[in-house]
Amino acid sequence: MNIKLFLFLVFGLLVIEQASAQDELLKQLDTIKPKEKQVEIAGFKGLQICNMQSTKLTAKGEWYVLISHRFGDLTEGLDNFFGLDDAYTKLGGIYGVTNWLSIGASRQTNNKIYELTAKYRLKSQEENGFPVTIVGYNTMDINTNLSTDIYPKLEFYNRLAYTTQLLISRKFSRKFSAELAPIFIHKNLYDPTTERKNQFVLGTGGRYKLSKRLSVNLEYAARIDAPENTVYHDLLSVGLDIETGGHIFQLLFSNCQTMNDVYVFSNVNGKWNGGSLYFGFNLYRVF
Repeated sequence: MNIKLFLFLVFGLLVIEQASAQDELLKQLDTIKPKEKQVEIAGFKGLQICNMQSTKLTAKGEWYVLISHRFGDLTEGLDNFFGLDDAYTKLGGIYGVTNWLSIGASRQTNNKIYELTAKYRLKSQEENGFPVTIVGYNTMDINTNLSTDIYPKLEFYNRLAYTTQLLISRKFSRKFSAELAPIFIHKNLYDPTTERKNQFVLGTGGRYKLSKRLSVNLEYAARIDAPENTVYHDLLSVGLDIETGGHIFQLLFSNCQTMNDVYVFSNVNGKWNGGSLYFGFNLYRVF
């Protein structure tokens, strides 16, 4: 056989075999579905539901200025001008260190309490993926109103109180989101007749979107192991979110006037059925 003819036949067989192998590979690739992109889902627009924290975090590099106000007891009527005479104010700031971590500091008029916070995302809800968003939240209170005149042996650590919270939320639809929050509270100084040094709370809340810029919010926090002779009650609040560009404005009614988390979950002095009620607002401005 002519050597040129032999080389032509061998080369032709190799080309046919290579083409067959490529066709087989293309068939296999056609059967492999491209990996679907996991899209994170945000269940809440505001950093808070009413008093409770939501699973929303600040973005990296963002500054939030917080102004919260709680008027006095509405049920006293004209005696305190429907709460205007006995108002509490809270001023604070929150900074997004990363997209998954933010830190904050605030000060409120009640007991001149300074509150330091850290909020961090552990996992996000995803389309066709992870079903919930999980966020951790920690607070430390410093009660600067305590006096050695009343507590002669007062030490700095007596001024401190803490909360550790696990926030778990799910956006069920375009309009409805819900959250569950196991909460642990520790106080270095407490009244043993009506309080506990360590207390567990189970909070829950939800958001229902009414329109593009309006949503109604509801929250409830049950104290799991409160003393039988306690004078405090479970937290119950209802509110309205108003989105206005760079602002989130929240109006709310609650049986709690204080705004630091330790008191919000363990020292609620009002009741919806015949007790004290408070009107207030949270204003967030992002920079």
